[in-house]
Amino acid sequence: MGDNEVVNVGPEPLTFDDVIRVARHGAAVRLTDDAMAAVSAARQRVDELAESDTPAYGISTGFGALATRHIDPALRAQLQRSLVRSHAAGNGPEVETEVIRALMLLRLHTLATGHTGIRPVTAKTLAALISAGITPVVHEYGSLGCSGDLAPLAHAALALMGEGVVRDASGELTSAAEALKQAGIEPVELAAKEGLALINGTDGMLGMLILAIDDLTGLIRTADVSAAMSVEALLGTDRVFAPELQALRPQPGQALSAANMVKILQNSGVMESHRDPEACTRVQDAYSLRCAPQVAGAARDTIAHAANVARWELASAVDNPAVLADGRVESNGNFHGAPLAYVLDFLAIVAADVASMSERRTDRFLDVARNHGLPAFLADDPGVDSGHMIAQYTQAAIVSEMKRLAVPASVDSIPSSAMQEDHVSMGWSAARKLRRSVDGLTRVLAVEVLTAARALDLRAPLQAAPATAAVVRALREAVPGPGPDRFLAPEIESAVRLVADGSVVAAAESVTGPLA
Repeated sequence: MGDNEVVNVGPEPLTFDDVIRVARHGAAVRLTDDAMAAVSAARQRVDELAESDTPAYGISTGFGALATRHIDPALRAQLQRSLVRSHAAGNGPEVETEVIRALMLLRLHTLATGHTGIRPVTAKTLAALISAGITPVVHEYGSLGCSGDLAPLAHAALALMGEGVVRDASGELTSAAEALKQAGIEPVELAAKEGLALINGTDGMLGMLILAIDDLTGLIRTADVSAAMSVEALLGTDRVFAPELQALRPQPGQALSAANMVKILQNSGVMESHRDPEACTRVQDAYSLRCAPQVAGAARDTIAHAANVARWELASAVDNPAVLADGRVESNGNFHGAPLAYVLDFLAIVAADVASMSERRTDRFLDVARNHGLPAFLADDPGVDSGHMIAQYTQAAIVSEMKRLAVPASVDSIPSSAMQEDHVSMGWSAARKLRRSVDGLTRVLAVEVLTAARALDLRAPLQAAPATAAVVRALREAVPGPGPDRFLAPEIESAVRLVADGSVVAAAESVTGPLA
């Protein structure tokens, strides 16, 4: 395995790219020498406390509401095993492999900071699981986003002990014991504090936030492309996207989106056909066309804020208690997921609103009162054919679901652990619904691209802009042009794939150069 396929994990913060490479592209990991030195130093302090008569939370006491119970030294290994087994209580559908790999990597990074007191052998074993492609089975329900993602992380920790169920490198479901044996990895016998160190973190929430930021960054560029195609095919104006108008309201994301749309619409024969003020009597376009940069731009700025929160969390060592540089071991509340929960919810709002505007543009294409000369529903023979009528229904159904998903999870709190944990973030729930929102936005934009491309074809002999024409050509490799009604679902799914893998943006960029 080459160096470019290995992510080094040390005390310094990981990058978004590190997380994406491990989570989505299967990169292996390597603990640095600095990491091992930090881990060893912190472990020495935990061993000292474990031998001391002074109570230390999670080392010589129980957990949560049971923290008042002093644990006899002979029972402390059992304490850690019991913690992991009891907390591995998730339920429901299996969580995606990329999420679990991100979670494992982020927990490994916190261990590598030297603030958890984990033993070097345990950190190395977690790294070995990641590199071997062994993914513990984690379930949808179980985390309240406070005291970290306890249940999801406990399922991962269980696999280190050689217990529970995992997927091996080929994706096959098997026992952890068998997967570790096949990979030549020895299960870990947890020692004092290690169970707690493995499960007390925000790693699931953070992993899903980083994955969503990666997806949404590309989808907002796609939204600029699809909006430009719609403005062009609906005979809108690009004058409203001029930089001097954007400068009157210096929102940074808005300027970027407007500049993208200007680039995409450059040299459009369709746009030129109605620039003459005597031939075109419309003064201004509907909001879904005219205000596209304002909405997509605000989405960009929200994503940028979320990225800052994620970077701050990547620079964190989330555990309780934490081992400080001076050797103190102190309880803290850094495991609370509120910072992540808020932006996860915010991004679901963003995704829903960008999708809502996209759906409104699609709807305009289908209405003869608003589509400026195109056939009803873009049908080949309206009445006999229904064209894209039901494609818009599909869009509307998705947007409706996304609006429900935009209701924040972070305003909810259900007390737990006998009122010791009396306020929780629900950040895991916020992250799970955001993943569904990202998928929804992908599908809504795909329908707009599909519809706008059909409308541009129907504007012939007028020539589309070179950039939008490149998008239409890319789509036509998978989806035929206008004609009598066909089985539409596979065509929508083809467009979804082109949006999801970045092909729509890449086609536009083949003409414009990199879009912001």
